[in-house]
Amino acid sequence: MKITNLFLMMNFIFCPGLLYASDLFHDDIRIQDGIDVHAVSDVFADIYEKLDGVNWAGKNVDVAIEGLEKINPNAHIAATGERAVLVWGDELIGNYPYPESKDWKAYGEITTALILKMREKDEQLHALPQSSLYEVVVNALLSSIDQNGTYIYSRDAIKDADTRILTSIGFDGGRDFKSNFRITGVYKDSPADIAGLHEGDIISEVNGKRVADMSDSDMSSVLAGYNSGTVKLKLLTPFGNRNVTLRRATVVLADADIIYRAKNSTTDGILEIVVHKVSDGAVDIVNEALNKYSDVGGIILDLRTTKGDDEKAAAKLAGLFMGGVPVMRVKETAVDELEIVPGGDAITKAPVVVLISDNTSGTSEAIAAAFYENKRGVLIGTPTAGRSRIASHIDLKNGGVLELLNKSVKTGKGNIIDGRGVFPLVCLSNIRNTQQREAFFLNIINGEFNARDYNSEKNVDVKALRKACPNITSGEDEDSMSSAVSAKILTDKRIYNELMDL
Repeated sequence: MKITNLFLMMNFIFCPGLLYASDLFHDDIRIQDGIDVHAVSDVFADIYEKLDGVNWAGKNVDVAIEGLEKINPNAHIAATGERAVLVWGDELIGNYPYPESKDWKAYGEITTALILKMREKDEQLHALPQSSLYEVVVNALLSSIDQNGTYIYSRDAIKDADTRILTSIGFDGGRDFKSNFRITGVYKDSPADIAGLHEGDIISEVNGKRVADMSDSDMSSVLAGYNSGTVKLKLLTPFGNRNVTLRRATVVLADADIIYRAKNSTTDGILEIVVHKVSDGAVDIVNEALNKYSDVGGIILDLRTTKGDDEKAAAKLAGLFMGGVPVMRVKETAVDELEIVPGGDAITKAPVVVLISDNTSGTSEAIAAAFYENKRGVLIGTPTAGRSRIASHIDLKNGGVLELLNKSVKTGKGNIIDGRGVFPLVCLSNIRNTQQREAFFLNIINGEFNARDYNSEKNVDVKALRKACPNITSGEDEDSMSSAVSAKILTDKRIYNELMDL
């Protein structure tokens, strides 16, 4: 099939009688197949011009056009430098003069022309409105030069995605053994609490619909989501039936949570810091907590579900613990690297245990690596995601945005993280119960802990390491084990020092 397609393409390229005119769209004919070809071409022209200013480590926008064939498996596009040819199966349906270098108007028009031809053959593509067409086409273009790149219809959509706002009517619930949906807990001062709902109440109807006829996902969308709204409930309570009207209230989720475990006979107190997103907001929360609990005996920094692509915020967060040392290097081209170093001194010298997992991604992986490289904390958990990239946002003239993950992140000492990850010194999935935990720590104290530092080995088998230290399937098991192991390391200085000296 490929040989046939190539043969047909070459015949089409060298048959002058089959060539299309170089002026693809007349000024007085704007609407073709339901789309404004001039407006669409202008958007694509703007995208090509903006992409030309991005470093792709040897790739350029010329390969982007061939990415259009990913929209449909029947499409095959060859861009020879002189012609752009579109084959659908074994049928030649498009042949256009290839644009001159940096003739962005021509790039935009040829893209629109190819899409019009594909819409004639693809019913789903033909049914898309103009706004949705941009997303499908641009994502295909980007796939050739940045497989993680995407088109976002407006910058406001980025803000909405980053805000982390949740709405809820204020209770948790689930189906009991009789399939009744029963309230299992009510949040203090929530709309449900104010309305007098209690644990054990049964919800029989929601917005006039019987709960027995609703799926669990239907119920979940009623209880919480990303939009406010009025919810009318019919309750069965020990005191009789009640009709209640609630309005989902907005909850702004913090980018970091702080838990302080007070002093006792074995410790000066442990500060647990759970970072959800690496941001300036998280930095402010952590900074305030470290100053408030300045005499804390140990710190658990939980990065197990931390995301982030803000390298400056990541540097600030790491700098709170280790001062002005190189935290990461941002690599945008095949040659250039930007070293990221926080300003100022550390504000705590307390021992640190850093929790990591396969959900630790982006700049949080660089933070974990910085703790390791600067011998500032003990990494425990499971290997990180190995998706250490930073997004660039490029504004378009039509109000849309290109989001490109074109910047990879290295450690402060220049070691690769992307595609590899950061490995824990203590693998939690290999400590499954209290007996194994105590034996593990006894081996450390007796000098029988034969750990290998895989982060320092350049050519390790990453897949084998992940298989040897797999994810913990039960969240409850992971939480209890990580808490117990972290506390043991922080409260036994001998164990902490032994692990730090490995």
